[in-house]
Amino acid sequence: MGDVVTDKDKEYEAQEASQAPGADQPMHDRTNNRTLRPRSDAFRDFMTTGWDNQEPDIKPLESSTYIPARLEALGRQFPGERLVIPAGQPKVRNNDDDYAFRPDSVFSYYTGLGQDYEAGAVLVLNPIDPADPEAKSGATHHAELFVPPRADNSTEDYYANAHYGEYWVGPRAGLKELHAMTGLETHDIAQLADAIGKDVGAEAGAVRVRAIRQADPEVTGMVEAARQANGFADPGDNAAEDDKLLEYASEARLVKDSFEINEMRKAIAATKKGFDRILSRLPEAVGKPRSERMLEGAFNSVAREEGNTVGYDTIIASGKDAPILHWMRNTGMVGDGELLLIDAGVEVESLYTADISRTFPVNGTFTPLQRKLYQTVLDSQQAGFEAAQPGATYSDIHHACMRVIAERLHDWGILPVDVEESLSPEGQQHRRWIACGVAHHLGLDVHDCAQARYESYQGAKITPGMIFTIEPGLYFAQNDLLLPPELRGIGIRIEDDVLMTEHGPEWLSAGIPKQIEDVEQWIHQQSSARTR
Repeated sequence: MGDVVTDKDKEYEAQEASQAPGADQPMHDRTNNRTLRPRSDAFRDFMTTGWDNQEPDIKPLESSTYIPARLEALGRQFPGERLVIPAGQPKVRNNDDDYAFRPDSVFSYYTGLGQDYEAGAVLVLNPIDPADPEAKSGATHHAELFVPPRADNSTEDYYANAHYGEYWVGPRAGLKELHAMTGLETHDIAQLADAIGKDVGAEAGAVRVRAIRQADPEVTGMVEAARQANGFADPGDNAAEDDKLLEYASEARLVKDSFEINEMRKAIAATKKGFDRILSRLPEAVGKPRSERMLEGAFNSVAREEGNTVGYDTIIASGKDAPILHWMRNTGMVGDGELLLIDAGVEVESLYTADISRTFPVNGTFTPLQRKLYQTVLDSQQAGFEAAQPGATYSDIHHACMRVIAERLHDWGILPVDVEESLSPEGQQHRRWIACGVAHHLGLDVHDCAQARYESYQGAKITPGMIFTIEPGLYFAQNDLLLPPELRGIGIRIEDDVLMTEHGPEWLSAGIPKQIEDVEQWIHQQSSARTR
């Protein structure tokens, strides 16, 4: 039952409305109930006194020791140019509700900042004058981080700004704190426009500007305004220049440093705990409506407890849902006797994510048919792993995995042509049952380094420090009439995360069981632990 509205309530609402933003302000400001607060001088004075200080717990981030080398390498690629790298802003979910903020991955890589500290922050690399003493020592740029100051209890924004005010969002990092965390020089975000436009021009000796343009449209607008005012009026040319910055920033992440490798190990360990929790909930989920979501909730709760969140939407696909490559509705029922495909990864607070897929027999034991299909995918993955040696390419991994799949499909009488014809570029019939690729880079993004050039990614040699997945599968759709009925509605994917070392590939996710007997034992252990 709703609240009873009295005449006094109406009188108060009328007073509030008279203090609300005027009709000339945007409708979303006038209708947002967070703006309907007292505006009197007495209230303002009352709200800015009598508070104890709330100092955030700040210490240098481990990543801060790796940032100078990353910035130095970036600067060498763009001498004499100003580089603008925004964190971005929260994205609107609906009306006045935002999704949880997650900074742009390029910003995170070059500042070392994760979590949600710095919405609206912008990293600027200013070119150093060649005559400057720093330049003589090899330095090309000076990095500055522009951030909103703290809206603590000494400011009116403390209670009046729902975006940054600490009354609303709790203690947050400002200039002093972010300097301590990153080691970067910090400035008030109010100075950003002047900093972007300083000395910009097309003449010799002037400064050109590049930006990560997709991260924050408002910052991109500032950059474009500075360009157009100083001789760079062609938006197409400007976008092409920016794309080169994004391309390099993507390729810079192809090889991970020791900090990144350690963060990936943490993400994989947390992901293993998520799979443990799924299996512990599995017995009670079987046969219940929308029980895929019960298991999704189990994994996602671990992601929030152990890390920042999930690295991508969790896939929980049982039975006929499993052949659907990106099944993320998770509205199906987990059925006894089915195969359950799970693709999930925890993103740790540094924003590095794991990417693991496992396929389980729901009742704890593979049937002979399920064993045959599962072993095929396992053999395909192992072939890809053995092909992944230093100096190999992604194509080598791909072809090794696909050959096993094509051979087994031919052995089973499913492939309508011989193996070699199917594997040829003119054939590819086996791809009907595995249309997706079988490997990708992994790191700050689940599909990391995606803006890299083909010759730097798919066509490049795999080198020590690269982290990638190997993830073959078989996807037999329920409506595929070219398959015998007993195969329809079965999907299997096995995906692991791999580090290339100087001595060859390392399974980073070796601690997550995948051999048939180990998987069955794992299911039994976790379901038994739940009942004890």
